[in-house]
Amino acid sequence: MNGQVVTEMGVKVSPDDHVEVDGRPVKPEKKKVYILMHKPRGYVTTVRDPEGRKTVMDLLEGVRERVYPVGRLDYDTSGLLLLTNDGDFANLLMHPRNEILKVYVVTVKGRPSEEALEKLRTGIRIDGYVTAPAFVRVLDEYENKTKLEITIHEGKNRQIRKMCEKIGHPVVRLKRIAYGTLELGDLKPGEWRYLTDREVKQLTEKVQYGTE
Repeated sequence: MNGQVVTEMGVKVSPDDHVEVDGRPVKPEKKKVYILMHKPRGYVTTVRDPEGRKTVMDLLEGVRERVYPVGRLDYDTSGLLLLTNDGDFANLLMHPRNEILKVYVVTVKGRPSEEALEKLRTGIRIDGYVTAPAFVRVLDEYENKTKLEITIHEGKNRQIRKMCEKIGHPVVRLKRIAYGTLELGDLKPGEWRYLTDREVKQLTEKVQYGTE
């Protein structure tokens, strides 16, 4: 340890110590961390931003581990965001074949006709591809706006915004309220919590065994 041979049992090692066994460096096991955040509008979903904008990392006061976002939410989109330092967990969730359901509350301009909503449900062409069928229902109508619940399993760049623009009803506000087996719950914008072991297990099992 630190250039000296240790022959006694029970020697304590700190994270800054250099330890080798048979000439090979030994690194401490990384504590795996899983975080559910209510991302506010006005934050970018990156670790750093070259433009100097606020990032979701600015909200993680007290988290010592180096975590990173699982996927992303747009600057003007709020809602459920996962962060972790577990690469296998992140890759499992982000792989397109796993088709994790994501639920959004979407406020759009105007009042979409049933025909327009049906286009969203059956798939609509944007950016040279046809979106997978979505579950869409009307939650409320007020003034000249409509609040929808849209559930998709894809996650392409600004997908829901582009879908709604395509039918002539641009998005006014967009919030993700569920991701797989996880729900946003009562977390306020900017708040976060650690996932429980049970929540991590339920989410990964649903994905691995296709019972989403």
